[in-house]
Amino acid sequence: MSAGRVSEGAGCITWWGFSPARNLLSPEKSEGEINVLLVGSGDPRHILKTIADSSAKQKLHIWVMEQSMEVVARQLLLLYITLIPKETMGINEKTEVFLELFGNAEIRSQTEETLRQAASQLILSVTETVEDAMHACLNTTFLKFKERDELARIFKLWIQQISSSGSSPVVMSKAWDYRVRQHLGTRYDSRKGCFDWDLKMKLHEKGCGVISTKQYMQWREKGLAFEMREGVYQRTNPTLVSTRVFNHKGDKVGFQGYWGDIVSSPYLSFGIETDDESLLRTQNRQHVKTAQDISCSNMQGLFQSLSSRGRCLTTAHSDAEKTPKLNLMQLSGVSVTFLPLDSLQKLPLKQKYCHYFNTIYFSANCVHQLGPMMRQIAAPDAVLVVELAKYILDLNKRQEAGFVEKVASLALEAGFEPWREHAADDVYAVFVPQKK
Repeated sequence: MSAGRVSEGAGCITWWGFSPARNLLSPEKSEGEINVLLVGSGDPRHILKTIADSSAKQKLHIWVMEQSMEVVARQLLLLYITLIPKETMGINEKTEVFLELFGNAEIRSQTEETLRQAASQLILSVTETVEDAMHACLNTTFLKFKERDELARIFKLWIQQISSSGSSPVVMSKAWDYRVRQHLGTRYDSRKGCFDWDLKMKLHEKGCGVISTKQYMQWREKGLAFEMREGVYQRTNPTLVSTRVFNHKGDKVGFQGYWGDIVSSPYLSFGIETDDESLLRTQNRQHVKTAQDISCSNMQGLFQSLSSRGRCLTTAHSDAEKTPKLNLMQLSGVSVTFLPLDSLQKLPLKQKYCHYFNTIYFSANCVHQLGPMMRQIAAPDAVLVVELAKYILDLNKRQEAGFVEKVASLALEAGFEPWREHAADDVYAVFVPQKK
């Protein structure tokens, strides 16, 4: 989305994905080291789902490439919270904190304190000059020095906004309302009807009936998606603040605000699919449970699965020369590495990545970067997964169908063909390398 089109509901920065979490491992590849490349996923939903569903014996390396350092900072924060040992933070509390930071424009003061502690630790992890990462799942050593400096600046900015006695430079309620006004224009005064139309005629028609009217309307009005306990949600969530550059009288000017999705909702990532059929039960054609309930259940399940795979890291070695470590769970055989923003064009030029990745994932807003060079870094048995535009609500049915055709065309040009064994899906397109 260009900075000149402030009416776009999807925004210009991807704080969460426009599709549910998926296990990205191919069932045909179950042994040896598995390398997964994520391009523009926006949040760690696929990372968590893939790790949780993989065998504890599998060696899994996930490589992450994003479009902005603000999104990288958020990914690192959410992974950090995921890795807090249950002895330090129980699974229920972790679920609440995670979802609050994930999908709420405003948060509670208790959540702010967790954010402050996490940001302080993450500053240490990105400014450490040693070659080895301080944690295998928070590896930023491949980033450029200027990118790591930018991450440190973002983390410090979060802490400063928390420490300013509630007076954030960005008042999130005003920033959110500005986006809603720009998006709806003359329809702003009848916004509740617009919100209801998007929910009933779009999301519910697309199979998202578990998104309740009350919760969706509250999110569209205030940016508050997850309200799970009594508390005051009035402190700006600094992790959803970013800078957007506009042209103003011939000059480029940066404005801080909320520039993410205000239409599709953060419920899509963890809240519309579940293996627990009881959570999808309906009564009088109404869902008994909500997308918030499903999000909580899914996150608790993911955290429980990761806890059983993880072991708490102890600092038994007193050797001062040892790399300082973060007091987080270590997930056996799993590593997550963040790559520089401009890596996609450079990976095919490095011998290490020749036919290297077993799974390559592209988000809908990064699909334009899918090109022939992908064939060079894809393993012979690789799977290419592309997010489609089903849940980008500003698109009509014709545009959505055109997007599907465009994805198929780009994949074909890149040397991939549809995976016939994969069941048809209107959320993700799945491809495999063409047979020579």
